[in-house]
Amino acid sequence: MNANFNLGKIKGIPIGIHASWFLVFFLVTWSLASGYLPQEYPQIPTGVIIILAVATSLLFFGSVLFHELGHSLIALRNQIPVKSITLFIFGGVAQIGRDPKTPGAEFRIAIAGPLASLFLGGLFGGLYLLGQHIPYLAAPSLYLMRINLILGVFNMIPGFPLDGGRVLRSIVWKLSGNYLRSTQIASAGGQMVAFGFIAFGILSVFNGQLLNGLWLAFIGWFLQNAAASAAQQVNVQERLRGSTVAQAMSRDCAQVPGLMTLNQIVQERVLSRGQHSFFVTDFSGTNIGALTLQDITQIPQLQWRFTTAQTVMTPLHKLVTVDTDMELLAALQKMEEANLTQVSVVDDDRLVGILSRENIASYLKLRSALKM
Repeated sequence: MNANFNLGKIKGIPIGIHASWFLVFFLVTWSLASGYLPQEYPQIPTGVIIILAVATSLLFFGSVLFHELGHSLIALRNQIPVKSITLFIFGGVAQIGRDPKTPGAEFRIAIAGPLASLFLGGLFGGLYLLGQHIPYLAAPSLYLMRINLILGVFNMIPGFPLDGGRVLRSIVWKLSGNYLRSTQIASAGGQMVAFGFIAFGILSVFNGQLLNGLWLAFIGWFLQNAAASAAQQVNVQERLRGSTVAQAMSRDCAQVPGLMTLNQIVQERVLSRGQHSFFVTDFSGTNIGALTLQDITQIPQLQWRFTTAQTVMTPLHKLVTVDTDMELLAALQKMEEANLTQVSVVDDDRLVGILSRENIASYLKLRSALKM
C-alpha cells in the first residue's frame, strides 16, 4: 500500500497518505458532523460542529499514526528497518523491512501498537473527565477515547495480519521453535476471522444494514487476502532456504558499448532480441556499469537518439550487488530493503550476471515442477 502523498518523516520513517484515505476521512468527518456530534451535543452551533468534526477526524488519523509508530519504533530498537508508514482506507500500515528473527522481537513489535492505542484511549478518557462540562472538549475527547479503545482491542483479535495474530504467532513460535508452523497457525486464524467478518457482513445486509454490511464484508475480504498472502510468503521463504544466487541468476546478461545510444539499444537489443538488462562496457570491453529497461524509460523517448548508455547507466560502484554463493533468501531480502526488482551478481569482484524477481519466480516454478 504505497503512499500517493508524502507528509514528511518521523525518526527517519517516511509518512505518507494513500489516495483511498481521503474517502474514509470524508466519511468519518461526515458521520461526526451529521450524527455523533449533533446528537450527543445539540447545544454546539452547526458551524462549530463542522470544525470539531474535521479536527476530530484529523486526531483520529493521528491516533492511527501513533499506533503504527508504536510498531515502528520498537522495530527500529530491534535493528529492523522500517520503510514507511502509510495511512489508507483501513487505517494505517507500517512497512517493516523484514520479519523479526526471534519470537521475543515479534511479540514486542506486535504488542506495541495496541498498547499505544490503549494509552491514547486512557489519555483522551482523562481529558473527557476533566472537561466533560465543556462540550467543545468533551465531544472530541469522548469519541477519541472510544475509538482508540476499540482500535486497541480490535487489533488484538488473534488472527493474522492483525496484531493479535502476530502475538499469537510469536507465542506459538516460542513454544514450538518453528517459525513456519507458527505462521501457518496464525494465518489460519486470520482467515477464520476474515470469513467471520464476511458472514456477519452478509447477514447485516439481509437485515437491512446495507452500508455496514458491505463495509464489514470488505474488511473481511481484505483480511482474508492478507492472511493468505502471509502464509504463501512464508512458504516461499522456506522453499528458498538453502538455495544460492548461482542457482537462480541469469548469466546471459548482454553487453552494450557505453557510447551506444538508447534508441539503438531499444531497436537492436530490446525489440529484436528481447533483452531487458545490460552490462555497459568501455573501449577495452571492461564492465563499467549496468543498464535496465527502467533506466531507459526514465528518459523521454525524444531524447533516446542523443543519449548514450553510459550517461544513463548505474555506475559499477553504485550498483547493489550480491555474491553467487549468497543464500537466495538473503538476496531477495536485500532486494526488498533496497526496493529493487533486480540486482547485479558478482564473483571475485567481476560482474557475472543478473538476479531478478522473475529469475526467482522461474526458479520456484522449476523446483515445483521437479517436486523439490
